[in-house]
Amino acid sequence: MCPSWSARLHQPQPEGAALFAAMLSVYSRECSGRQRGLSFPPVCCSKGLWLPEIHMHQSSEISLLMGGTVMLVSMSRLSRFPLCTAGSCRSAADRLSTGLRLLSPGIRTLFSETGVWEKDYRSDTRRRVEEWWHPRIMEQWRRDALEENSDRKKFYVLSMFPYPSGRLHMGHVRVYTISDTIGHFQRMRGHQVLNPMGWDAFGLPAENAAIERGLDPEEWTKSNIQSMREQLDSLGLCFNWDREVTTCLPDYYKWTQYLFIKLFEAGLAYQKEPLLDALEDLPEWYGVKAMQKNWIGDCTGCYFDFKLKVNGEETGETLSAYCSSPEAVYGAAYLAILPSHRLLHGSSFCRSALQKAFQPGRDSLTEVTAHNLFTSHKVPLVISHREEFDGYLDTVIGVPDCSEDDLSVARALNLSWTTVLKTQEDGTQTLINSEEFSSLTREQAFDSITQKARELKVGGHLTSSKLRDWLISRQRYWGTPIPVVHCGTCGSVAVPEEDLPVTLPKIPSFTGKGASPLAAAHDWVNCKCPRCKGPARRETDTMDTFVDSAWYYFRYTDPQNSHRPFQRHLADHWLPVDVYIGGKEHAVMHLYYARFLCHFCKDQGLVAHREPFWKLLVQGLIKGQTFKLADSGHYLKREEIDFTDKEPVALSGDPIEVTWEKMSKSKHNGLDPQEVVQQYGVDTVRLYILYAAPPEQDILWNVKTDALPGVLRWQSRLWQLVTKLRGARQLGDTPNPSLLKKKEVAEAKNIWGNKNYAIQEVTAHFTEDFLFNAAMSRLMGLTNTLSSATVRVVQHSEQFEEALAALVIMTAPMAPHLASELWAGLCQVKNPLSPTLQRGGDVLHQSWPTVDPQYLEVPDFVEVSVLINNKACGSVTVPLLVSKDSDQVQQLVLDSPVGQKFLRERSIKRVILSPRTALINFLVDV
Repeated sequence: MCPSWSARLHQPQPEGAALFAAMLSVYSRECSGRQRGLSFPPVCCSKGLWLPEIHMHQSSEISLLMGGTVMLVSMSRLSRFPLCTAGSCRSAADRLSTGLRLLSPGIRTLFSETGVWEKDYRSDTRRRVEEWWHPRIMEQWRRDALEENSDRKKFYVLSMFPYPSGRLHMGHVRVYTISDTIGHFQRMRGHQVLNPMGWDAFGLPAENAAIERGLDPEEWTKSNIQSMREQLDSLGLCFNWDREVTTCLPDYYKWTQYLFIKLFEAGLAYQKEPLLDALEDLPEWYGVKAMQKNWIGDCTGCYFDFKLKVNGEETGETLSAYCSSPEAVYGAAYLAILPSHRLLHGSSFCRSALQKAFQPGRDSLTEVTAHNLFTSHKVPLVISHREEFDGYLDTVIGVPDCSEDDLSVARALNLSWTTVLKTQEDGTQTLINSEEFSSLTREQAFDSITQKARELKVGGHLTSSKLRDWLISRQRYWGTPIPVVHCGTCGSVAVPEEDLPVTLPKIPSFTGKGASPLAAAHDWVNCKCPRCKGPARRETDTMDTFVDSAWYYFRYTDPQNSHRPFQRHLADHWLPVDVYIGGKEHAVMHLYYARFLCHFCKDQGLVAHREPFWKLLVQGLIKGQTFKLADSGHYLKREEIDFTDKEPVALSGDPIEVTWEKMSKSKHNGLDPQEVVQQYGVDTVRLYILYAAPPEQDILWNVKTDALPGVLRWQSRLWQLVTKLRGARQLGDTPNPSLLKKKEVAEAKNIWGNKNYAIQEVTAHFTEDFLFNAAMSRLMGLTNTLSSATVRVVQHSEQFEEALAALVIMTAPMAPHLASELWAGLCQVKNPLSPTLQRGGDVLHQSWPTVDPQYLEVPDFVEVSVLINNKACGSVTVPLLVSKDSDQVQQLVLDSPVGQKFLRERSIKRVILSPRTALINFLVDV
């Protein structure tokens, strides 16, 4: 290991020039020696500066005299992980160039490299801080993760794994910044932390990309994974990469198939005629009482099946729509779907007609009609203006008799409907115009209609509006093969466990249209029945990606297991997930499926826990500013907008609408995270994301707002505090708390109180409500307190040191690079008083600060600040028991020296005792 060097500007010594000449001699000797194949024992510093093996104490100072100029030697404080390693070192000429550059006058240096502290935190300082600490933090996390310590309490922080599109977006950066922050915090609290990452790698986007580009979806996906992993690493995100899972690899989807077979054998996944046809929804969960009781919700409605037609032509689509009042189904006026519905985005025959009619932000009447298989009535299909329905449904039946909202939609679209409810004199309602169900009460009709719909097999199963059918099957290629074969004798038969995985065959080409591409893989499709050994055919549909992601949190606990999905003792150790973090657009449906599978695994004896997630942290979107033409809704690029006036206008002169919407390429409002990081730095982006809004709220990304300038100023102020302490300790006097005067002792006590309050509040925000913005506000408050400290308090008080140490430690999970450098500067402060600073080590290895016990003790007396006409004039100590009694506090103040001096001959008009702080204000005549 290389010895550490530090250098400081010093009085020139005679041997300085000689040492410099000796160093150049070593460079020359090393360069020529390498050419001749010789070897010398130089020391490799982190910047590639090669020095002779001169063993010196790390506090040694070297100064060089060259050409009459005293020069600062910027020799690197040596890293445990030097950037110049075997197999990656630059040429000798490059190293020499670097060495001479480090010796040039005026070069800015980094404390961790040189031992010289810069007074200001500038953009180039930030860049070098992050370049220096990034690989060290990542490597240390990796090594810590490998040190399994069962004695520590576990903490499983899980962020929803991404689809490998090849590029990160700002939503990714937000969710992973939150998980990374929590991971660092919990490790500093002494927990064994699991913060894994993987890839939700099957799905339509890769298949469509392969079709468009003539590529293999597997190769496309793997290249995207490599690209996105590099991007995640560049952001300094500390994941447990040794536990990485990829759903499209056979060693993962083998166990997806295994769990499907268990569902199949339990009767929870079963065949419909024809088997799993098109996008028929499986499995149905009706009757699973324990699950309904725990999380499905009240069963107050049901689904009815509809056949869809376009201009009278059959489409082959059967759609199940939810009705909250099934007794009034004969009064339906329309069928409504969300803009996110699969019919608008998949390969449905209805897609073009729906997209043609779709008007964003409005209820759109389409040419598609829906034939109710129960009532035989036909109603139009409407694309709703809403982004979501109550209960997170995506298809609902509009019944004007039962809903003011449905009535409003029907009237706005000029639709006709049949009145089906009649109110009797006693207030009860009975059915009319409902065929054989007319004259029944609503309660009677509810039972009769749902029962008959079940008998006709066109719906009627009682369910909750919160329950979504599970889209098991997709007639596409890039997905987990369904491990079922169809035998003419035995019917549908599950593939035996020993024959798993059923691997996905290579398909030379496919179009994404028509039947499943797997049907063309004849050698793969034709097989033997596992039961009778007769001829059979494999199922040619693939599973939806929701199945893959329904159990990945289990696999993270035992990712290399080749004998079973996971060992029970490992899953039981880590589960339930302590905090599960993800976007709101994925949370509801995915959460149902993940909880469903966990309930099932508990019933199968695979795990001990029924619920997989302890806390769910749903994050909002990051929205960008959009500009679209008011008439057509066409989105414009920023270069098509004139921003010279107060209000932006289109260069074409057309009126525009300015809104904030989810970032996307099509709306021209996206941001490249790497460009943002390059401009502002990793820590700045992390802090902005955490400070701009609470996690569940949307962030309106605007660099002109106070949030971004605010976090930039705060970083600079943190740096100035370390500069302030280091400077105070250079004044010459040895720190001595006994030298503090009474006023300075009171100031130090106030710092102590502010420190403990900050620790108490920030810890609560990190563990309970995850309001990182509030935590940062509290840290900024502590920063203000320390910034206003007098020089003698900084120089002689332990309280200032302890508070600054706590401030830097609590900043570390959110801004690890900056905090690491600040901590390095703190730990080398001259004559430290604080035991915290004396123990050294990296900041992310420090224990999370705790509140001093005496701070939690209830005092007997309280010091109340006294104001007269809003101007402070002193303070009075009063018993705690009467500190909230305005009359008693007023009298104690009047009897005190402060009261006798300032209030004895004044006419008091009003007295205000603050309910939140120890403060009383006397309003008197002037």
